[in-house]
Amino acid sequence: MRPGPRNLVTDVSGLLVGQAHDAALRSGVTVLTAARPFTAAVHVMGGAPGTRETELLAPDRLVQEVDALVLSGGSAFGLDACSGVADALRGQGRGFAVGDQRIPIVPGAILFDLLNGGDKTWARNPYAALGAQALHTAAEQFALGSAGAGYGAATLNWKGGLGSASAVLPSGLTVGALVAVNALGSVTAGDSRHFWAAPWEEGDEFGGLGPAPRMAPPDAPLPRKRMGESTTIAIVATDAALTQAQAQRMAIAAHDGMARAIVPSHTPLDGDLVFAAATGARVLTDPLTDSFQLGHAAATCLARAIARAVFSATARPGDLQPVWSSRA
Repeated sequence: MRPGPRNLVTDVSGLLVGQAHDAALRSGVTVLTAARPFTAAVHVMGGAPGTRETELLAPDRLVQEVDALVLSGGSAFGLDACSGVADALRGQGRGFAVGDQRIPIVPGAILFDLLNGGDKTWARNPYAALGAQALHTAAEQFALGSAGAGYGAATLNWKGGLGSASAVLPSGLTVGALVAVNALGSVTAGDSRHFWAAPWEEGDEFGGLGPAPRMAPPDAPLPRKRMGESTTIAIVATDAALTQAQAQRMAIAAHDGMARAIVPSHTPLDGDLVFAAATGARVLTDPLTDSFQLGHAAATCLARAIARAVFSATARPGDLQPVWSSRA
């Protein structure tokens, strides 16, 4: 496998990512969309998830495709970002047709960033407007680090952020990952700057330091955040033609990448979740081998994207945690 030309989830042809944040709020929204609906699925492994419309992503549901996927800060308030995205898509004539009405299908997930020092004393929920703003900025290029849903994110010991990575398989299929990292666990080994994801790094995409001399995880880590203050939310995407069931298997496999990059992950205090998206542009030529490799690539891309999120974070006045680059 090799990274795509951008090393972003938008190397999956047809996908676009839009982002918006509010510096005073210290929070933001990231939207994945495309010119036409795409197959989507989800798998949740954290104990404290916050989601919207994820139930309709099961293989036996009526609607098989979505118009956008949303990652947002703001805890439960951030779910309103999906409403802003849905309103904006409806204004574009997008959505599932029911008679003369169009209903945009916009599942989403949130992370908790309400205690990061930002001004959360709003009189009106700001996330719908941020969602609409994010959709209107959708493009192939987008910022990593302190951007979008990762703008106010944090990890155990570093400032968190928004990450992405991609891979092109020998078959020609492309896989990408998009993630907002706000984990209870750590993305680096011990007190070092060495990322747990180092064995899967491509070139020096997150510093090129390689694995730590001693990569053994702590025996009994203690949570340094309180209940509900965590969560890593992600999307893995491909240009393969997948059913919802196949897409869900890709999402399940991608959680391996989260476990490789964050120690510990999937805790009772995190809402760890992975969406899967499939545009259907390329038919599987060898369904067994292709599906096997898609799952592996999704996990690898997600591990790399998580490290890139923290690696790319930038300092802002009032930060409660150091950025990874400050400890060079």
